[in-house]
Amino acid sequence: MHVSLPTKRSTRAAVALLAAGALMLTAAGCGGDDGDTVSGGPPPNTVQLPNLKGQKLQVTAVWTGTEQENFTKVLKEFEKRTGAKVSFVPSGDDMAGFVGSKVAGGAPPDVAMVGQVGVMREFAQKGWAKPLDAPARAQLAKNFSKGWQDLGSYQGKPYGVYFKASNKSLLWYNTSAFDYAGAKVPKTWPEFLKEAQLVSDSGTDAVAVGGQDGWTLTDWFENVYLSQAGPEKYDQLAQHKIKWTDPSVKKALETLAELWGTKGLVAGGRGGALHTAFPDSVTKTFGDKAEPEAGMVFEADFVAANVADAGAELDQDAQVFPFPAVGADAPVVTGGDVGVALKNTKAAQALLTFLASPDAGTIWAQSGGFISANKNVKFSAYPNASMRKIAQALIAAGNDFRFDMSDQAPASFGGKPAQGEWKALQDFLKNPRNVDGIQRQLERDAAKAYKN
Repeated sequence: MHVSLPTKRSTRAAVALLAAGALMLTAAGCGGDDGDTVSGGPPPNTVQLPNLKGQKLQVTAVWTGTEQENFTKVLKEFEKRTGAKVSFVPSGDDMAGFVGSKVAGGAPPDVAMVGQVGVMREFAQKGWAKPLDAPARAQLAKNFSKGWQDLGSYQGKPYGVYFKASNKSLLWYNTSAFDYAGAKVPKTWPEFLKEAQLVSDSGTDAVAVGGQDGWTLTDWFENVYLSQAGPEKYDQLAQHKIKWTDPSVKKALETLAELWGTKGLVAGGRGGALHTAFPDSVTKTFGDKAEPEAGMVFEADFVAANVADAGAELDQDAQVFPFPAVGADAPVVTGGDVGVALKNTKAAQALLTFLASPDAGTIWAQSGGFISANKNVKFSAYPNASMRKIAQALIAAGNDFRFDMSDQAPASFGGKPAQGEWKALQDFLKNPRNVDGIQRQLERDAAKAYKN
């Protein structure tokens, strides 16, 4: 997923819907409906696409499993409308490395769905990514706020379509575990730790952490840091205008250590968490609805798809609440996957035009585990009240957001397994007492990646 994104630009590239989005989401946690009728019918047909019969495209993304299956539904509709044949190739977590190897071999995929804005801009800088053509730009301007358009641009020129967005400030809880423990939905970090301890004392480890996937740990840090240090500091750290040895980073790590370093709060202990992949962290929480291995799991709205895979029902077995306020405001950090053309062909541009339309977004929205930043995807397309409320909060934010910090960083720091921020925070999960050492490690890696 997986997150990622630098240039730190005129656009406020790091996304936080603060209190407003959190309040809307709280309402969703109460199970309220917006009155729309869920649509399971055919998607709208609002965009004109060229006849591409006989043409072939290859698309790559990090998505596997349910996410890949749902994206394939979108590609099948594109094939139906254009006559093109589309093949999908998973990139693995290292999108930059995967595309780089394909470019070096002279055979890049036609379109890449990139999870890091920093990587997208590196592709544009190197000439690998191609600017959007007029029809794709028209759909982008019609359907997306300026903030999302700017995130997909490099040096003022549109390159990408943010097809899949995510609210990365959510905690999902097993209702049976909470009921048994007598736990309540917390609003602040101290309340969260208190309720987590209640769950742990009842015999269930409190929180499943998918520490094998380093990007989940960056999301934990970003939510704590944004809420605690505030948007201005967040932007400065995202651009490496302040160092990772800054006192604000120390404070955020010490706050995280209150959770990660307390026995019984992390499912399977810290060692178990480091061997738990993200999908397995959701299974630990919802795979056995009555006797789960964990009471809660943290991650973005795409958890909904994993909840379904685990056999649980959203709004019944699983409910969701906003990341608790560590400082004055609860954070909402967003991420997203941006589609870019790596070949300047009619077919590649047509696919991006389709992805920028409400037609494509509606298809995945109906399947669940997906949020669109496209303001013309109807909320009624989402399959349940919780997902509709999450989508409403994202659209209501307009241009007022902060994007995932690690996704803004150069790939070598914020977007690759076993190095940079991913590795440093895994080391911190292993030993939450080593705050100063991890800060120095983060700063050393960041200075090398940002070259400043």
